Amino acid sequence: HMEGHMLSVFPKEKSKTFKIEDIKFPALSLLVSGGHTEIVHIKNWGKYKIVGRTRDDAAGEAFDKAARMLGLPYPGGPEISKLARISRMDGKIDPRIKLPRPMMYSKDYDFSFSGLKTAVLYLIRDLGKLNKNMKENIAREFEDAVVEVLVSKTMKALSEYKAQTLIVGGGVAASTYLREKITQAVADMFPNTRVMFPTKSCLLYTSD
Repeated sequence: HMEGHMLSVFPKEKSKTFKIEDIKFPALSLLVSGGHTEIVHIKNWGKYKIVGRTRDDAAGEAFDKAARMLGLPYPGGPEISKLARISRMDGKIDPRIKLPRPMMYSKDYDFSFSGLKTAVLYLIRDLGKLNKNMKENIAREFEDAVVEVLVSKTMKALSEYKAQTLIVGGGVAASTYLREKITQAVADMFPNTRVMFPTKSCLLYTSD
């Protein structure tokens, strides 16, 4: 199943596809979906080692649950991203809206998003009735928190494993914001590493 997420960067449309020979080893894969969040070291095809994984909720699951708390429709990922994008564009920041970046500075490559989900619950409770701007700010802060953790851990793993290729797969890989942040971080820190994403037509930004 997880290998399928990796191989999703090779769609059937020949005009959009990467070639198998484009993959240079060693490689890493960040797999982010509703059921999984993993960093996988790829020595070669069929030779995989999971070096980091979620200890509780997966990233996509956390998006869905946060969206539900905000009264947004399912699937939650695209809805959170839509509001977050509006918040970034209008620049109306509510200083009360802050969320943790769970395990971002831990010495391993594991993830934990259950606490972040709980932090959203408490934040909504403390704020009371939410207006449009508050929902947009919470969505932006939530997406920032998840993406910052994913990018930070992935960059650390790229450095340790000297990966020449980074494959990002799973439903959350459809997130435009995640793609932008990973692409920029790799360009800044590892200019010789190639980043591969599936085409968005191959993905549904939600659970597996």
